Amino acid sequence: MRKLVVIEFVTLDGVMQGLGSPDEDRDGGFEHGGWAAPYFDDIQTASAVEGLRSTTAYLFGRRTYEKMTGFWPNQPDDNPMAAHLNATPKYVASRTLTDFTWSNARRLDGDLAPAVADLKAQGDGTIAVLGSGVLVQDLVANDLVDGYRLFLHPLLLGTGKRLFRETARPRPLRLTSCTPTSTGVLLLEYEVV
Repeated sequence: MRKLVVIEFVTLDGVMQGLGSPDEDRDGGFEHGGWAAPYFDDIQTASAVEGLRSTTAYLFGRRTYEKMTGFWPNQPDDNPMAAHLNATPKYVASRTLTDFTWSNARRLDGDLAPAVADLKAQGDGTIAVLGSGVLVQDLVANDLVDGYRLFLHPLLLGTGKRLFRETARPRPLRLTSCTPTSTGVLLLEYEVV
């Protein structure tokens, strides 16, 4: 059975919005896009490449899929992240999207909870969820998340979409790994207990 792992870049105050570029996600008037760029280092790159080894599928929300498909299919295959993303099955939780031009991408059929449970039951390895904040909230609410891999940045933004919002009940986690980087980012891995 596969495990579903949420992988996110977040600030110390929990913001996950717009990490990559200034115009990545301006919802709500967000003006801090591209905040993660000054913090990238070789330790994060190595961790990301290592995470690819166990990833056998990706699960995206519609908006994240649309952003990703505008970038990654156009990257060279000598980029290990691009090669893996382009070759690996990708599932998109969307009721409206019907056109999937990215190789190995398709819509996750049916209601979210049973469809993800079925996806987890197929095969081994990890289903990685990247970004997809709205989807992550639904996955948490339906007890479908098995773990978190967080890149915690030493930065307070004060505004923006948060990874963790209200939950119906406490959800205990167990820290399985903590690795500091040269830029002060902590690579944290948790499993849901």
